[in-house]
Amino acid sequence: MSEPAPRVVELSSPFARFAGRLLVGLGHEVVLVEPPEGDETRREQGGDAFVHWHAGKRSVTVDLAAPDGTAQLRRLLRGADILLDGTEHGAESAAEGLDQLVHVRVTPFGLVGPRSDWQGTDLVVAALGGMLAQVGDPDGPPLRLPENQAEQLAGVNAAIAALLGLRARRRGPGQLIDVSAQACVAAALEAGALAYLHEDRVPPRPGSVHPLVPHGLFRAADGHLGGGLGGSPRMWDALLDWLREEKADADLAEPRWQDPVERKKHQDHVFKVVQDFVGTRPKAEFARQAQARKLPWAAVDLPHELPDNPQLAARDFFTRVTAPEGERSDLGFPFAFPEGRRRTELVVPGPGDDQGLLDDPPCAARTTPASEAVPALEPAADGPVRPALDGVRVLDLTWVLAGPYCTKILADHGAEVIKVESAGRPDPTRFAPFMHLSRGPHTDPNTNGYFNEVNRNKQSIALDTRTEEGIAVLRGLIAHCDVIVENFSSTVMTKLGLGYEALRTINPDIVYVSMSGMGHTGPRNGWVSYADTVSASSGLTGLTGWGPDDVVGVIYGHGDIVAGLQAALATIAALEHRAETGRGQHIDLSQLEAIAAHMGTSLLCGTEVGPAGNTHPAWSPQGVYRSLGADRWLAVSVRDDTEWTALCEVIGRPELATDERTRTAEARRRESALVDGALGTWVRTMSADSAAELLQARGIPAGAVQDGRELVEHDPQLRARGFYVRKEHPVAGAFLHEGVPITLTRTPGGIREPAPVLGADTDAVLREVAGLTPERIQHLRADGVLR
Repeated sequence: MSEPAPRVVELSSPFARFAGRLLVGLGHEVVLVEPPEGDETRREQGGDAFVHWHAGKRSVTVDLAAPDGTAQLRRLLRGADILLDGTEHGAESAAEGLDQLVHVRVTPFGLVGPRSDWQGTDLVVAALGGMLAQVGDPDGPPLRLPENQAEQLAGVNAAIAALLGLRARRRGPGQLIDVSAQACVAAALEAGALAYLHEDRVPPRPGSVHPLVPHGLFRAADGHLGGGLGGSPRMWDALLDWLREEKADADLAEPRWQDPVERKKHQDHVFKVVQDFVGTRPKAEFARQAQARKLPWAAVDLPHELPDNPQLAARDFFTRVTAPEGERSDLGFPFAFPEGRRRTELVVPGPGDDQGLLDDPPCAARTTPASEAVPALEPAADGPVRPALDGVRVLDLTWVLAGPYCTKILADHGAEVIKVESAGRPDPTRFAPFMHLSRGPHTDPNTNGYFNEVNRNKQSIALDTRTEEGIAVLRGLIAHCDVIVENFSSTVMTKLGLGYEALRTINPDIVYVSMSGMGHTGPRNGWVSYADTVSASSGLTGLTGWGPDDVVGVIYGHGDIVAGLQAALATIAALEHRAETGRGQHIDLSQLEAIAAHMGTSLLCGTEVGPAGNTHPAWSPQGVYRSLGADRWLAVSVRDDTEWTALCEVIGRPELATDERTRTAEARRRESALVDGALGTWVRTMSADSAAELLQARGIPAGAVQDGRELVEHDPQLRARGFYVRKEHPVAGAFLHEGVPITLTRTPGGIREPAPVLGADTDAVLREVAGLTPERIQHLRADGVLR
């Protein structure tokens, strides 16, 4: 008899609601606790916000301010496994003494630190977390990523936290988990802070060109395209051949352009030649022709175009949502779960539809089934109990960013991660000069800060998997692992003889997580993708701009980060499923679906949605304002008229609070020149930090737009939380690492070891895990299999 689905009680907020939605997709029973007047999202965007965030959940109404409100909530929590708590002050009194409960607190800045009581919105957290500093044109204001990406990063981290708590509870009681939205953003910047940590520089906002990889946003005849020169000599040669065929190569056939360093040095010229070629063609046609040549290009689509994407349609990505007003189509979940089954039908609950849950007798806390024996958690002799994923062994076949980011999360929380790599198949983040972040020469594969950040806490074996003997060694490792993660193109593992059925033959309960750009099935499963092309196809790039004719795009690897987070969530969910059922599974994660699932209410809003800069559909003012200093900016959100009145007093313009032209949010949007002018004039005379402190003292969400230097050197909240962690690397020396945004109070994760030197653990892993003899290892090395 299978165990009942975990019950989640959700006290919602903008930073917690995505976690609840993701747990619905995983099959959890999520009970939304609403106030008597209903959750605020029922009144946002004509109710679309509630449909998107809360379809598939159950609903109870509780007045937590009433005398018996806490007692009612406590009765509900007695039968719950997880409390997803987005409230400002927390529900500790209701949860006190409930040892079975995994209590996940999700707040803008975390539970400890000098800014733990600061007000945060998506815009303000994106500013203080470093996201805004790396989106936008270098000579213009920072630009917000659309559809509340800071909130959604907090949400997926909170979902991971909940599952880590369940995993740890198999060997002990529940615990409080602290998720800081700011830290979630600061841990998701790709090279945003790494350039400062490893090269003492702060890159300018990149506009529409990636700061490291030769990719960017190009104008097509009917819109935009994401793409570029690719990341390998083959891709450059294929693009050059295409240009030659069309007699559009200009001078790019000259031998000098075969040197990737020369191409990077004169990238503006190379991009101009490519733009002249691209600009005459329709976006969809160009993308199809490029993909036929295995070149990473994609049309920039808007959300209302997503249902026409044949790949998403073929893989049943979308959900059908049933509400009292009828059925609608919405964005789906980031991966099919469990065992390839995807939730495609959801019902929108009415307020208090499940009020009877408050009177149900509490269920006994779930216990660990016999299908998976987990050693008891024992406190270490000199420290805390072991982290949540201790005892899990992961074979890491990933490279670049999306895959390594997934396995980094697993390693940070205690998994033993064995990274398989080789000089024969070099990871660009170890070897490519244009991706090398280091104060020293860009030729040593062990000193790249980019690689060393996302591969900490891992082991490295150097194994040539292009040989039969190499594959035989790999099969031997697979037999002794719990999880395999790879982000190859869709056919690579099958060509190696290691498709899922073959993996099950080697290890029947293996958890196999594939992370190809488009997924292993569907008409575009062979399309080549980078983070920027996936963002282009998902609708994210098309909404990142100031208006329909001023699209800037998301250029850094946000899509890779999102895919890595969702793959980590999938991995932990699959481990929990195996603990319940004894069965492993193949998680066929499509990076396109992962980022499309982060597009919020954009599909429900229909064809009207488009780029909107830093504005908010209901609040006013909201924006980014230039402050004192070179390229210094302040982000501000005013959520209601009370905050507007307080802001007017702070900036010395109290008369604007009662002026009919600016008294309501709707009026302020009409008079944006007046409102933004008054606020901008005040901000321009002081530092962003000083302005933020004055506004926050009155409860108004505000924060400086921080770049990598400010995050590392000046942010008092991240410093108080110990976010940046110093470790000594055997070759690169000592440097700071970006920390872990999820704090489990009983079973904390952390940065235990720096990234490995290439092949440093080959002999030990092959001897201790695969059981090879020293003589066999010596033979493999002599034959060039280990290198």
